[in-house]
Amino acid sequence: MGFFDSVFGSKENAGSTVKKDFPTAIEERRSFYSISKDEVVPDERIREVIEHAVKHTPSAFNSQSARVVVLLGEQHDKLWNITSESLRKIVPSDSFGPTEEKMGAFSSGYGTVLFFEDEAVIESLQQQFTLYRENFPIWSHHSSGMLQFVVWTALELEGFGASLQHYNPLIDDDVKREWHIPAGWKLIAQMPFGKPVSAPAPKEFKPVEERVKFHK
Repeated sequence: MGFFDSVFGSKENAGSTVKKDFPTAIEERRSFYSISKDEVVPDERIREVIEHAVKHTPSAFNSQSARVVVLLGEQHDKLWNITSESLRKIVPSDSFGPTEEKMGAFSSGYGTVLFFEDEAVIESLQQQFTLYRENFPIWSHHSSGMLQFVVWTALELEGFGASLQHYNPLIDDDVKREWHIPAGWKLIAQMPFGKPVSAPAPKEFKPVEERVKFHK
């Protein structure tokens, strides 16, 4: 069993006998927009893989500035109702149909992971290491991006399909108010996930030789 399987498990957890190595997990991590509320693994397993990802994903100066909120069940539905109503205020009513359909697709999932960065941690580092002051917000986003990838891939290994959304800052105030989020937590992304209903379309790739230069 490889390292990634030993940490995050495999599709065996979802009732399958298929094991995946890390490269395969990366390859099969896609954006799934057609998902359902069917249970794939117990909620405690979701907590386990997400907490492990938050604990072990690297961060600049070991700042550990990432913060995560996981919404399941009615709380997940509430998030996408909030997002839908926020969008309704700015999208013309005669063209709101596709937006409403998209919100419905997200709310059809099992849960949502909210990714935040704690600005107080970043500001503290800026004060301690003034030479790198301008870099800390950038590094914070780098770390958040890594965490999003780790969580996304871990959920895929468990048998979930997920996608990454960015309705911040439109929903920031409502989210903080509804779930009592500290004022200094900055919302970065939202990741709805659920049991895949249909596979995404094939992905096109630019020639990797044009994107990677290898010198020996």
